[in-house]
Amino acid sequence: MKFTLSWLKEYLDTNASLDEISAKLTAIGLEVEGIEDRAKMLQGFVVGHVVSAEKHPDADKLRCLIVDNGKEQLKVVCGAPNARAGMKGVFAPAGSYIPGSDMTLKKSLIRGQESNGMMCSERELLLSTEHTGIIELPDSAVTGSPAAAALGADDPVIEINLTPNRGDCAGIFGIARDLAAAGLGKLKPPSAAPVPGKFPNGISVTLKDEKACPLFIGRTVHKVRNGPSPQWLQDRLKGIGLRPISALVDITNFLTVALNRPLHVFDADKLKGNIHVRLSKKGEKLEALNDKTYELDDGMTVVCDDSGVLGLGGIIGGVPSSVSEQTTSVYLEVAWFDPVRTAITGQKLQIDSDARYRFERGIDPGFVKDGAEIATRLILDLCGGEASELFIAGHAPTSPRTITYAPERLKLLGGMELPAARQKEILSSLGFTVNDNGKSWTVSVPSWRHDVEGPADIVEEVLRIEGYDNIPAVVVRAPPGEKRQGLNPVSKRAVSARYALASRGMLETVTWAFMSDKTSDLFGANMQQNKKALTLTNPISADLSVMRPSALPNLIEAAGRNADRGYPNACLFEIGNIYRATDAAGQIMTATGLRSGAAVQRHWAQSPRDVDAFDAKADALAVLDSCGVNTASLQIAAEAPEWYHPGRSGSLRLGPTVLAHFGELHPSVLAAMKREEKYAGFEVFLPNIPAPKKKGPRKELLNPSAFQPLRRDFAFVLDDKVEAEKLIRAVKGADKALITHVDIFDVYTGKGVEPGKKSVAIGVTLQPVEKTLTDEEIAAISQKIVEAVTKQTGGVLRS
Repeated sequence: MKFTLSWLKEYLDTNASLDEISAKLTAIGLEVEGIEDRAKMLQGFVVGHVVSAEKHPDADKLRCLIVDNGKEQLKVVCGAPNARAGMKGVFAPAGSYIPGSDMTLKKSLIRGQESNGMMCSERELLLSTEHTGIIELPDSAVTGSPAAAALGADDPVIEINLTPNRGDCAGIFGIARDLAAAGLGKLKPPSAAPVPGKFPNGISVTLKDEKACPLFIGRTVHKVRNGPSPQWLQDRLKGIGLRPISALVDITNFLTVALNRPLHVFDADKLKGNIHVRLSKKGEKLEALNDKTYELDDGMTVVCDDSGVLGLGGIIGGVPSSVSEQTTSVYLEVAWFDPVRTAITGQKLQIDSDARYRFERGIDPGFVKDGAEIATRLILDLCGGEASELFIAGHAPTSPRTITYAPERLKLLGGMELPAARQKEILSSLGFTVNDNGKSWTVSVPSWRHDVEGPADIVEEVLRIEGYDNIPAVVVRAPPGEKRQGLNPVSKRAVSARYALASRGMLETVTWAFMSDKTSDLFGANMQQNKKALTLTNPISADLSVMRPSALPNLIEAAGRNADRGYPNACLFEIGNIYRATDAAGQIMTATGLRSGAAVQRHWAQSPRDVDAFDAKADALAVLDSCGVNTASLQIAAEAPEWYHPGRSGSLRLGPTVLAHFGELHPSVLAAMKREEKYAGFEVFLPNIPAPKKKGPRKELLNPSAFQPLRRDFAFVLDDKVEAEKLIRAVKGADKALITHVDIFDVYTGKGVEPGKKSVAIGVTLQPVEKTLTDEEIAAISQKIVEAVTKQTGGVLRS
């Protein structure tokens, strides 16, 4: 929403500076997006008087000018066809920055002739796209005076970011009302005095669907002259980037911006019969004012005459009935159209217009008749003519809305104490009517405030006008003696997981809890567990229609976006819920992580490698360790869901409970998501982690043995289907007191090993705690290891 400072002051009597107005707008919820002060941009540009203009001796299309800048006369070479002696224009001296050309002028020689600046076009000053000639100023412009004032460009343009609920501030008058309520001046309401009709209105209006259009006011004005609008009106529109067209059209645009009252004008002589407002029929067409032809669907609000569709109600008019310079009779339309139907129609046809922007946010239904009177007065003042009586069809869709409100709720909901009299003053200045019933108030909501529905909204109105900065700061602490409520176990694990993953160089992300059903099909069902995703009945987007059954696809998309922009090595994680219909809770708090690209950066001292399942496993184990799990007691099983690579993934279990999945992502899944990089990820299910069996410190104090550990290596020949995890567990179980660590350091198949067999070499660490082990004790333990492996895996010691 754009407006100029002077236009605002037409409705707000204030001495406040531009900075004060800008700060107050943001403070009351009308956030200032930017301020364009063209006077600063044009500083140094002056009105130049062309004293003489002679043909360049060496260039047919150039002229040598003598320009008076108010201080001296300078030589300037100019190529504009309209440059001539006696005219006045905008002169830029040497050293000036030309915004439209992005250059800084220098004194120079052009084809051998001295040039000390330039005469500017509108495009060069970013005033318009006009570049056929230089700017021509009126003779009354004072030579040497600032060009910004002569151009009418010394009026700052303010742009605010209007939230969808504040349709009342889509007009400058609404903004002025809020500023006046905030103490920045006095509101100046426009006059809406009735214009007496000179003759009956010969065009009647029929409303076929009063839900789509409950109120339509029409008026005919004869003997009008539709020429260019006066300079003040053109300056208003140009100031905010609108192009003046003609007096009648400019009046409609003026009232749309100034008073948030969109309306439309028809050439009355082009209408066939009477006006009918109805719903469109599929296949009807409209040749719109934006030079496009639209084919309509069923159910769109259309304004018609006896010949067919004239325009889309609340969105755009049509060419056949449009006004032109030859128009002598005009038919004025001032109506109220259903916001929802207007928004749906505009979205379906992809039409953006100032009228649609306002109607879909909610136009004041109580201002329709006043808007018709103000528009009529402007037409008569600028175009002349005689007006008919108003033809009013339907009635305003207004029903008095009242809210029961107690002044004490301001303290309860907003944390601010304010006298009841001050609260009443604020509400009254915003247009609310307050009736004091003793213990509570009955607050009547003005017709232009569709967003105010309950006591909390009343509190918000008082707070924003009084100032959010005036809410006292309060230290939120538990009362003395009251025990502070701690985090639940799952939340504690989430904190621990977050620190653990961050310490491993991973970056935390926050992604949507939704995804498309196509992506969900890739991740949404573990067929062994029959877990399916939850589908939304009213999604915010077709691509966000399913609650995520896993956060991995969101992380893959995030990593992919980084890869597409030249950052292929991603290390991302997210702590958040995933959603599955068959889980009792419906949602599971999960620590999910993803790595892509190179695991090790290129370096002369080491070989590069891509991420793999072991990186993901290490991340998952780090999370579990941070949450108090004894990772040495975990079982590893090749039972990861189908979105993991079947040969490069696994699950971490404690008995039947799955704590985590990890591994490389399945190539077919990545192909379906159109990713070519290699990805490895993990999912740790925080609620599945068992609670600690004892209270106190999570880890016991380190109590190192006084005796030196020793290591023994073994090589076993096993069936090639025996899992490494089974071998390690068999070895550890041979003597749990002495065996502290087992690792696999070699796997061999080939010559010397039977087909279908493999040789697995392991290292076993023995840690005595009471005495040094003798050779006989070491041999006995070694024998127990061999026997345990043979019994549990069928393996034999390799000779």
